[in-house]
Amino acid sequence: MDEATQRMIASKGGQAAHQKGTAHEFNSEEARRAGQKGGEAVSRDREHMAEIGRKGGESRQSANRLARQGKEEKH
Repeated sequence: MDEATQRMIASKGGQAAHQKGTAHEFNSEEARRAGQKGGEAVSRDREHMAEIGRKGGESRQSANRLARQGKEEKH
């Protein structure tokens, strides 16, 4: 089963649970803990984290370059 089909089926299940009143509603503490666990899981993948860092550096470098070009054109 492809990912899009799987997501569609899961979405329908979630909608049905909400309509039925049996869906779990996260409180802020549960949501915080879930986010923390997700962040911990992602950060274990060092290669992925390095890729994120590279992209951030490239983006920042590009933004700085564009800002400098804008200042030069005004003078």
